[in-house]
Amino acid sequence: MQKQSGVNIDLGNRSSQTAFSYARETFSNRKGKKGAVASKTDGGFSNLLIFGNERIGIGSDGTGTKAEIAERTQIYNTLGYDLVAMVSDDLSAAGFEPANLSNVIDVDYIDENIIAQMMKGLRDACNFSGITITGGEIAELGNRICGYGDRMHFNWSATAIGVLPDNLQTDIDGSKINAGDFVISLKSKGFRSNGFSAIRRILKEKFGDEWHNEQYDDKTTWGKKILTPSLIYAPLITSLIQKNLIPKGIAHITGGGIFDNLRRVLKMTNTGAVLDNLCSPLPEMLKIQELGKVSNEDAYLWWNMGNGMLLVVDEQEVERILQETRKKNYECQVAGRITADNSISAVFPSFTLTKKY
Repeated sequence: MQKQSGVNIDLGNRSSQTAFSYARETFSNRKGKKGAVASKTDGGFSNLLIFGNERIGIGSDGTGTKAEIAERTQIYNTLGYDLVAMVSDDLSAAGFEPANLSNVIDVDYIDENIIAQMMKGLRDACNFSGITITGGEIAELGNRICGYGDRMHFNWSATAIGVLPDNLQTDIDGSKINAGDFVISLKSKGFRSNGFSAIRRILKEKFGDEWHNEQYDDKTTWGKKILTPSLIYAPLITSLIQKNLIPKGIAHITGGGIFDNLRRVLKMTNTGAVLDNLCSPLPEMLKIQELGKVSNEDAYLWWNMGNGMLLVVDEQEVERILQETRKKNYECQVAGRITADNSISAVFPSFTLTKKY
């Protein structure tokens, strides 16, 4: 059954678990050889692979239905930041420094100008992140690809490779987390590249088929506002690790929101968290929530609600990590503490959300 979000998150999670169970049955194929899987946990943001003395991670993702927002606004040079953020920040959540990226653009027909705008944005995002674009493909698939309007329609995905820094003995998997550790939130700039099925449904129901042209405020339209490119956190995480300010766990807040993604980090130690000082939702998030009459529980499941990444850190390193993060021009704040109870609670002035695992 399809959920109000436009996707069935529970079904998606179960399908991911099923897919991973089949993938895990291939792990022994490389045992004792280059490319062997060395991660200690299942369901992390990326896995550690051993290639002789080199330790790498691989992550794949895409821009999802945010591509339609680019089609509607005819602004194509920002999606590259979303694509890089999705794959590189998954790698950085395990401690990898993103190094290389290969991308695939599936189109109904080729518009050379649109492709150029997309790739310009990808170049800019990779330059920001220190990533080399080492491969790619443009595949013409005709009416297998569709979207808004009569210009080129597309799906865009990528796979990135990251290298584990020399000062990390293994990937960051949450196994060193203890009750009493602090959680730091890195503020997001927007919806990033998740939850757009719900966003599009809500705005269409409120404003009709041409909802992207409706004014968000006196400066911009709804289409341009929600197209805000993702802030890429990987360069910050790499810098912290280089300074030996190594988080015990890192949660990239994507589909499933704060609760499901933080749980992926905490499950190794079966700990929980009380988050009583999360970054506030951005104004556009609150407006979407109001327009769609979305409950707080659903909003924090579908969207990041202002929190793009959570770092679990030792108490003694909190202030230094906050200082270094702000030096890099990322907004951050202490969001809460780790608890011995295996539940996650987000505490706000007017409501509290708790999820037990």
